[in-house]
Amino acid sequence: MGKGDYTRRDFLKQSLAVGATAFVLSNRTLKVKVGPKHPNFIVFLTDDQGYGDLGCYGHPLLKTPNIDRFATEGMKFTDCHAACPVCSPSRSAILTGRTPYRNGVYTWIPANTDKPYLRESEITVARLLKQKGYATCHVGKWHLNGKFNSPEQPQPDDHGYDWWFATQNNASPSHKNPTNFVRNGRPVGPLEGYSALLTVDEAIRWLRNHRDPDKPFFISVWTHEPHKPIESDPRFMELYSELDDADLRQHHGNISQIDFAFGQMCTALDQMQMADNTFIFYTSDNGPEGNGTTGRTRGSTGGLRGRKRSVYEGGIRVPTIVRWPGYIKPGSVCNQPAVGSDVFTTICDVVGIPVPADRTIDGASLAPAFSGKSIERKVPLYWRYHGSRDGVNIAMRQGDWKILAPTDLSRFELYNLKEDLAESQNLAADEPQRLEEMKKTLIELNAQIEAEGPDWWK
Repeated sequence: MGKGDYTRRDFLKQSLAVGATAFVLSNRTLKVKVGPKHPNFIVFLTDDQGYGDLGCYGHPLLKTPNIDRFATEGMKFTDCHAACPVCSPSRSAILTGRTPYRNGVYTWIPANTDKPYLRESEITVARLLKQKGYATCHVGKWHLNGKFNSPEQPQPDDHGYDWWFATQNNASPSHKNPTNFVRNGRPVGPLEGYSALLTVDEAIRWLRNHRDPDKPFFISVWTHEPHKPIESDPRFMELYSELDDADLRQHHGNISQIDFAFGQMCTALDQMQMADNTFIFYTSDNGPEGNGTTGRTRGSTGGLRGRKRSVYEGGIRVPTIVRWPGYIKPGSVCNQPAVGSDVFTTICDVVGIPVPADRTIDGASLAPAFSGKSIERKVPLYWRYHGSRDGVNIAMRQGDWKILAPTDLSRFELYNLKEDLAESQNLAADEPQRLEEMKKTLIELNAQIEAEGPDWWK
């Protein structure tokens, strides 16, 4: 094992340790604040950050003190997933609570393309909160349309945001000194600095100078890091000066760059005396890019099988931490399965907004887990990505069991994730009854999803 590598064996050891030390939460009833005391919300989403890419998730080298401290102040999820193993679909699910093939954003969106995009007919959490009296802001990567900043397709303000400062996809030419940000429909021009810091600075300025101070707020902070092209501030690369590999220093510095920006966001909340009434989700849009051993895209899956674009766990399981002072026990751990679409439903539940009744909402509320209760899920966890390169494109989860198949549903794999988190033992032949039951559910669910969404993917 080379210096800085992180193996499957390391991860499995740490997973057992997490399971052994997880807090048992009290059974106190979740009491939601009402009226002018409605909680504020921040959804902090990183790009291509793997499940093993934080100190608090077991990485032996990464220095992420702000996020590690955040985990001690809230709840760490050990079994949370992005809704898709690529970026645009995962983002669409966070905002709508719907699996991407239902809401139409079935794949990542190249610039200047006609489809897919997040249709204005989709109901976002930003729009619902705005109707409830919230001030709303989006900063960072958008990637929910191809014709960015054009009247031809919906923009962030069409989806409920009062203020937005964004790029279509990646920061260009890199994370350093980007030139492609747009603020409220007007190109900003060249900026000096690094993307995550510029993005968080904008969110803080909006909080201090531009929002209505009499309203609670909702902010989505979507960093470009650690998506390529990676460029890290030398002060964060210096944290890894002992590493001989310059590309690895770039990647690790990029994660510390995120950590510093996240810390700035939390510090600003403290300074403005808003932290105690702000609910923060920290998560990632999919697993890490690349092969993990060359170049600057060196993210860790924590030993899980697959990477970005794969519906195996390494492509979809992501670090997720939630803090809500007074309602989530500090230092608690949730081992229940969760997914990005749950963000929408959880926020609606906390604020008391009924979820839309005229469409399928796949996400479940995570609120019961905050008091040690079971998450009630009406729709099984489901993933689909037609561009997967490892032979399977669709996956579904029920309890500890996960079934996978190619798009034509011609063959199936079955894994018990409780016993085999690395998905190394296909139990399809050993569990014929369970396989048949899950096959039937998956086939029916897949047909429903295909029938409900637009047929852009055909």
